[in-house]
Amino acid sequence: MTDDLHAELQRLRAENDRLKQSGRGKLAMKVSEKGALSVYGMGRFPVTLYKEQWLRLLAAAEDIKAFIEANQANLKTKE
Repeated sequence: MTDDLHAELQRLRAENDRLKQSGRGKLAMKVSEKGALSVYGMGRFPVTLYKEQWLRLLAAAEDIKAFIEANQANLKTKE
């Protein structure tokens, strides 16, 4: 491999790593083609629900938090 190609490969790898790190922890939202709300940044794929489903989930936020707290020992974290 020539020095120029090697240098370009290194530059692209560094840029790729920087882009991966800059987007971590940020959530992004968009309206899907079918009119649902897609939330990006939770995992590999977006979480997509319709408006009434999101509202129902958000209304249950305290119950979800309590469930997580009660089941802390059985739940895993993604690192």
